[in-house]
Amino acid sequence: MRYEVLGPLAVWDAAGLPVKVPEAKVRALLASLLIHGGGPVPADRLIEDLWAGNPPDGSVNTLQTKVSQLRRVLGRERVIREPAGYRLLLADDTVDAVRFQELAERARAHEEPAVKGDLFADALALWRGPAYADVAESLFAHSEIARLEALRLAVLEDHAEVRLTLGEHTALAAELGELVARHPLRERLRMAHMRALYRSGRQGDALQSFQELRFHLEEELGVSPGPGAAALHEAILRQEPHLAPPTVESLSCRTNLPTPLTSLIGRQEAVGQVRARLNSDSNTRLVTLTGLGGVGKTRLAIAAAHDMAERFPDGVWLVELAGLGGASDPDDIAERVITTLGLCDTAASEPSLDDLVGWLCRAVAEKRLLILLDNCEHLVEPVAAFAGAVLSTVPGGRLLVTSQEALGIPGEVVHPVPPLALPEHTDPGAVARSGAVELFVERAAAAVPGFTLDAENAPAVSAICRRLDGIPLALELVASRLRTLSPEELATSLDGRFTPPEVRARGLPARQQTLRGMLDWSWQLLTEDERIVLRRLAVHADGCTLSSAEAVCADRELRAERVPDLLSRLVDRSLVVREAGRFRLLESVAAYCAERLAEAGETAAVRARFVRCYTELAERQSERLRGPDQRHCLERLNAETINLRRALDLAVTGNDAGHALRLVNAMTWYWFLRGRLTEARRSLQAALTADGESAPAARRTARAWLAGIELRTSPVDAAPVPAGADPTAGLGDPVLRARLQWFVGTGLTGHGRHYEGLRLVEASLAGARAARDHWGEAAALVELAGHSPARGESHAELGAALFHEVGDRWGQLRATRSLALAAERNGDHARTERLHREALLVAEELGLWTEVVEALSWLGQTALAGGHARRAAELYERALSVSAERAYHRGEIRAEIGLGLAARLDGDREAAKRHLNRALAKSRSSGPAAGAAEALAELAELELVPRA
Repeated sequence: MRYEVLGPLAVWDAAGLPVKVPEAKVRALLASLLIHGGGPVPADRLIEDLWAGNPPDGSVNTLQTKVSQLRRVLGRERVIREPAGYRLLLADDTVDAVRFQELAERARAHEEPAVKGDLFADALALWRGPAYADVAESLFAHSEIARLEALRLAVLEDHAEVRLTLGEHTALAAELGELVARHPLRERLRMAHMRALYRSGRQGDALQSFQELRFHLEEELGVSPGPGAAALHEAILRQEPHLAPPTVESLSCRTNLPTPLTSLIGRQEAVGQVRARLNSDSNTRLVTLTGLGGVGKTRLAIAAAHDMAERFPDGVWLVELAGLGGASDPDDIAERVITTLGLCDTAASEPSLDDLVGWLCRAVAEKRLLILLDNCEHLVEPVAAFAGAVLSTVPGGRLLVTSQEALGIPGEVVHPVPPLALPEHTDPGAVARSGAVELFVERAAAAVPGFTLDAENAPAVSAICRRLDGIPLALELVASRLRTLSPEELATSLDGRFTPPEVRARGLPARQQTLRGMLDWSWQLLTEDERIVLRRLAVHADGCTLSSAEAVCADRELRAERVPDLLSRLVDRSLVVREAGRFRLLESVAAYCAERLAEAGETAAVRARFVRCYTELAERQSERLRGPDQRHCLERLNAETINLRRALDLAVTGNDAGHALRLVNAMTWYWFLRGRLTEARRSLQAALTADGESAPAARRTARAWLAGIELRTSPVDAAPVPAGADPTAGLGDPVLRARLQWFVGTGLTGHGRHYEGLRLVEASLAGARAARDHWGEAAALVELAGHSPARGESHAELGAALFHEVGDRWGQLRATRSLALAAERNGDHARTERLHREALLVAEELGLWTEVVEALSWLGQTALAGGHARRAAELYERALSVSAERAYHRGEIRAEIGLGLAARLDGDREAAKRHLNRALAKSRSSGPAAGAAEALAELAELELVPRA
């Protein structure tokens, strides 16, 4: 069970499905037990909490009734009766309030500002509203609510200070204003706001904020601001240098490289060589690290790429290709890169993305970035084609590739990665200087605390390292065996195991035979159940969670409840890696286990369970994407993207149309929210061409989804939906049909076919109301609000209320924008700005970057209308930065035009001309004619070019 109290009380079961807790008193009982954190609560205390001094007759029996009702919902074993009272059985991380505090503590303990900021943001994202909102009026909850609110405000202040160190002062200046107004006496919050205002060029506003603090403190508490706030006030008056924003160089480091769990040993010279070759000033633009599996190519590549982000202002990015099938093409690789770089939702805004490689190359043509393509040996030809395209069109781009063979294209520098250096002598000093020995000793000390290299064990350790040819993976696998064997016994055991020729795989190079022999030896030491779990894990393309491991590995012979213990044993043996709650196999181990899976004759059955597991996961998450758990679901599906793609590939190639269609139907709304429309189109088309049995309704549903996607990705002159056609016809589920009518209808209106589109949206509204689907009703109302000036505001208000009721943040964003447009039509500029700021916060929360740019642009337009040139320029600068980072060309054009208008309002004609000419150039190169027309019109207004 998972309990959420940072907002309305919510309960989720182990499968991620909501659990309804009926009746207010039962919910209050659960809240009281949660407030006590799993400790015992006397019956008298519970009676007081539930009835506040006015208990009913027979209150003890009534309480027992409520407890029984709660047990029926949660399970009898979760609500325990003890002599000291009733207790709710809680695991460590099942309450979001506990998780919130843990994330905050982890953030405060971390030294890296970017990581601190992410952890604080993750903690704050758990809040869905006021804590314990259901029982906020109950006396028993007051102290806990106050405690959690105080913790939240402290984390907000921590987060603001970290964001200041990261240079996010412009955003903070805008965001903290409302929070400061709600908490005018919090000096630390006020000081963060003052710094943000000052760094954003608003010194006067920063000084005014201090005066407001002084006024409130004197009026309400009769005191003056503390020394910290007073000192900051003086520093702002003097414009002291330490208040300046962080330098651009410190803000330009963007990367998704993981932090290694262990140190890299024996590769310092190689790291320096790779870095020197990839230096942004070097002529070398492609380096391929080659070597046998298990030799440490990926670790070397990541180590070399670390600390290079400052040389590449647009980032250093790791793109994992192990999960792509061997039949993948260059566009599949480009799609993976687009997603990794965060260009996915902006790519969707461009029509006709059939050439993803070409689009990506144009999007990053002016960027300076390093892309690490990892595990490419099964994709040498498509990776070579992709690399050639990037190198020929992106002069500031560098590629670092890991593969067991070179790509063989012009400009490639091949860097072989040999095994670690072996000891040449037997004395402990010389042995210790060997890279292979150093790695073995470090991993041995991790497995057996206190283990050190000494004169007694040095010969045995040296023999082990030579026997394993210095291959890092083999050394790491064998080190854990020191828990049960001495170094001498281990060396003897290896000699005995590796000498017989049958252990060696014929036809393999000697060192590859060594690794194979090491894996064979490790396999033989496992129990049968451990072997079953290990080989079945190989079906995953990108690791898995514990629940997925249980679903895929368990069958009639191996019960699911045994999988966690078996996984733990495999982690202890270094055959499985556990990272951030996921279990992974290293690529060499995965390849070996895939062979063992085939030998056991289990490949088809395990793949079928894998496809079923991820299809069901997608279906469980699909509906929750429209509710209060939206952000969590987006993150879960983000994490499982590679496995979900693998499941679809297996379903299509395995002639399992039923699961393929179920999977794409469940995933399309996620792809839409993430802007991955090209992926949606290709996946739907693949599922619809798959062979095998499928439900007719599933096929009709997929065709309707595809129609809506094609309307959003096709040129205006194309006709993916014939005139007068309703792709949703024949669907029996009234809720699904109404939602798909809305989806296709909005696609038609965006395609210029307004009458047909509005007809379908109106039908959607009627269908949703008849089916009592509040989400569908809200979506239709918000869409119709933009097409009906007379009823637009009332439609938007009702749509916003319904989206708020179901807890859909994306829907609230859309409704807020409609309300802002209505407020703008009514001339209510203050409300317009407030609503656009609300939309901006939600868009940033969900990572919807085109929506972020749109909200910033609307805010800039509002500032211009109010005559605030500097504020408008700040907003458009931020919109330009996000647009350029995400390759959102339309956003860049709009931002440049906005900056031109702001400069003109400020009287700077030269700056206005510069921005408008940039907009014109970008518009002509990327196509949107409207942008060109607007830029030309503004230039003509300035009399810088003749009117057309």
